[in-house]
Amino acid sequence: MSTERDQTGPDKRDYKATIRLPKTDFAMKADLPRREPDALAQWEASDLYGQLRAHTAGRPRFVLHDGPPYANGEIHIGHAVNKILKDIVVKSRLLAGFDAPYVPGWDCHGLPIELQVEKQIGKVGVKVDAATFRQACREYAGKQIDAQRRDFKRLGVLGAWEKPYQTMDFRYEADMLRALARIIENGHLRRGSKPVHWCFDCGSALAEAEIEYMDKTSPAVDVAFLAADPVDAAQRLGLKADADARYAIPIWTTTPWTLPANLAVALNAELEYAVVDAVDPGGTPLRLIVAEGLRETVMARYDQPDAPVLATVKGSALEHLQLHHPFYDRASPVILGDHVTLEVGTGAVHTAPGHGQEDFEVGQRYGLEVLNPVAGNGCFVPGTDYVEGMHIWKANDAVIDLLRKRHALLAHEPFLHSYPHCWRHKTPVAFRATPQWFISMDAANLRADALAAIDTVRWVPNWGEARIRGMIDNRPDWCISRQRTWGVPIALFIDKHTGEPHPDSAGLMRQVAERVEQGGADVWYQLNPADLLGDQAEQYDKVPDILDVWFDSGVTHACVLERDAELGVPADLYLEGSDQHRGWFQSALLTGVAMRQAAPYKQVLTHGFAVDAQGRKMSKSLGNVVAPQQVMNALGADILRLWVSATDYRNEMSVSDEILKRVADSYRRIRNTCRYLLANLDGFDPTRDLLPTEQLLPLDRWVLDRAHGLQQRVERAFEDYQFHQIYQELHQFCSVDLGAFYLDVLKDRMYTLRADSIARRSGQSAMYHVLEALVRQMAPILSFTAEEIWSHMPGERMPSVLYQTWYEGLVPLPADAPLGAALVEDLRKLREAVAQVLEPMRQVSKLIGSSLDAAVTLYLPEQLIGRLAPFGDELRFPFIVSALQLEPMRDDAPGQRFEIDGIGTVAVEAMRSDDPKCVRCWHHRPDIGEHAEHPELCGRCVENVDGEGERRGWF
Repeated sequence: MSTERDQTGPDKRDYKATIRLPKTDFAMKADLPRREPDALAQWEASDLYGQLRAHTAGRPRFVLHDGPPYANGEIHIGHAVNKILKDIVVKSRLLAGFDAPYVPGWDCHGLPIELQVEKQIGKVGVKVDAATFRQACREYAGKQIDAQRRDFKRLGVLGAWEKPYQTMDFRYEADMLRALARIIENGHLRRGSKPVHWCFDCGSALAEAEIEYMDKTSPAVDVAFLAADPVDAAQRLGLKADADARYAIPIWTTTPWTLPANLAVALNAELEYAVVDAVDPGGTPLRLIVAEGLRETVMARYDQPDAPVLATVKGSALEHLQLHHPFYDRASPVILGDHVTLEVGTGAVHTAPGHGQEDFEVGQRYGLEVLNPVAGNGCFVPGTDYVEGMHIWKANDAVIDLLRKRHALLAHEPFLHSYPHCWRHKTPVAFRATPQWFISMDAANLRADALAAIDTVRWVPNWGEARIRGMIDNRPDWCISRQRTWGVPIALFIDKHTGEPHPDSAGLMRQVAERVEQGGADVWYQLNPADLLGDQAEQYDKVPDILDVWFDSGVTHACVLERDAELGVPADLYLEGSDQHRGWFQSALLTGVAMRQAAPYKQVLTHGFAVDAQGRKMSKSLGNVVAPQQVMNALGADILRLWVSATDYRNEMSVSDEILKRVADSYRRIRNTCRYLLANLDGFDPTRDLLPTEQLLPLDRWVLDRAHGLQQRVERAFEDYQFHQIYQELHQFCSVDLGAFYLDVLKDRMYTLRADSIARRSGQSAMYHVLEALVRQMAPILSFTAEEIWSHMPGERMPSVLYQTWYEGLVPLPADAPLGAALVEDLRKLREAVAQVLEPMRQVSKLIGSSLDAAVTLYLPEQLIGRLAPFGDELRFPFIVSALQLEPMRDDAPGQRFEIDGIGTVAVEAMRSDDPKCVRCWHHRPDIGEHAEHPELCGRCVENVDGEGERRGWF
């Protein structure tokens, strides 16, 4: 027994040593920017990823296949979102009992790297040869990968970082050619002069995914195409033949520069067309044929709103009517196409098969030439009258002046519209027909098979299915050829005279692939055709084009998943930003179907883009960029990870310094809750002290039931990729169930009872179970913090929490439990009412210093009293007051009244307790002074100080 004196008087005992306050080495201050790099170094030194792979060997496999980021520039917040989401999925699948390998990758070829290298060493053929340039590109990409890998690892992302896949690896380049060979064998490759998006700055064709739409102001013109034979026109229109009458079909276009390539005018066979008695800009009578549905709008635009209608006719009646080109001496016949609508224009579409996909398709049906008078630099080729040598954008003015002089210009005004731009240069692109290599959407049923494959995939969110279905349904053939230097060559031999590929193209390509695997893509350029073709070499040329980079990344399922027996195809999940429906998701789908008639993925998850708090895109000019490196240095990677999980990725993801500060506050709540649990487990040995669940006190059984429900919801949310729900659930459980109730009630028991008492061990056992579950639930999200908690938990531990699976030690309450969920919920509601009465007594009137100075009477409905009566005097513990009495509610009940949902009307009466205060537990109890050895203690504290107390109780 201690005989030390304290400040209360000369004969009074000091009981401080008998109070068991929480104790832990787990720091309250996270200091994540300092701790996380140390943890990361430890993970790398111990090869945590490799150990986990060995530990999970033999489990069912779950493969999230990494879409390769581009190897250029520092990672931005979008990269961080993507990689963190992937890491959350992978780690949650580990905890769900899967073997979940994660092999990161990089997309290494393409124009952005070329442009960076050009700045450093100059352009190919000007200052450097192609081989030297490609080597410089390879070295540049390697340095970019090293920098990005460092930041990705700093985010806490586990993976095979030392063995990633890179599209510039020799074996990968070879496997790309092998993949293309399979596509060729299956009949999907075509060569043709088709219109493709062309960037004059890139000097190359662009894929659909390399196009973004931006506003552009263009010159909108209405142009009259005169009928070559007025008599033929009149007969088709049901009018009296008059050789002197003039008939014209006006077209509307925002690309006057394409008129030199015009070869026809398209109408819709089913639309009604009106013949309007009008005049041309020079005042000469001119009968205009316009869609009836647009007539009023069109004639108002021509300042002739009252021009009379002479006749109407279906568009089909005008098929093959010969029209004059407005300034060239050639015919432009009327053709029919379903693409002609009443959305805008005149109901007649100027048709230049060399400058538009729909124009090309309808032109093919009518046997029109694919005319493209525009060179790769954007200038008209020699021999193009009126605009020779002009750049297309400058040629607009020249064409308009020419139309005006010829009285063919019916209207002219600026028009703001959405127009395709190069995603790299942000400059407008043009459709131009050039000889290219295409994966045909309709040859060998690729489109139909791809649409069927979409049905086999789970799309998250589910609107992703409709989005990619619409894109596949409407997309043109995929142009896979590029006229650049840094990429994988299309290793084909084509006949010098016919342009047709060699009959054994697939076999030859596989032979080239064997060489590429040893020496890289440069092998193709060094190859002597005679080495493979023998005597046929003189008949064939090597194709100089390289493959579209979307083909590079699109065939990762063949070059990575098929290659690795530990991965396999199809992958369980592809996860990328919403722009990848037109990018990687689509190129992977098309190549997968073209190669093996199946999608390369079972599930596809799409996330939104990061925006600022006002919903604006990140922009250096706006000053709203949130750099992940800065966040990690200031707050820590776990704060960034928690923000990603807290934000509903199905929409745009708002981030700002203020938002991250709020997330940091939530993090502190979760961390400090876990710290408090650890501190109360000081000295607890689960092999010795853990009580069977059936021996736990009712309140402890209740919290295990709450934790069990939480874990079920968390597991389900991880499986459904609803990560924001997990954040909400964890925060709610830590803040409300634990912090605001359970742990608050438990303090008295944990601090004042004997260390080895059943009641205290019951609380510790519950805390142990709860923490075992929590540390697993937070591990996929708060990876660094979970490992830190894991290292401080009692008992023998595996090297990482990720060695575990979801915790199985949580037991739900039986249906007949005396302290069930509904009753505890009523107690919590009553606690809130009591707190509203006690707080003014503490803060305003100063009648009490703490809630333990109060004695409370609750006036309740009879039914509730009947449910609470069995708890007797112990009811004071959940309310943290020194005395609590129950009385039936009556009309004249004293105190403050409350209307509580699910309970009804109650009244709370509170007063300062008249009983003396125990100096050890601070409860006011009537038996203080009855114990000669401990005159300042209540009976409960006497028993615990003397080591004889053993309270089981309810709470």
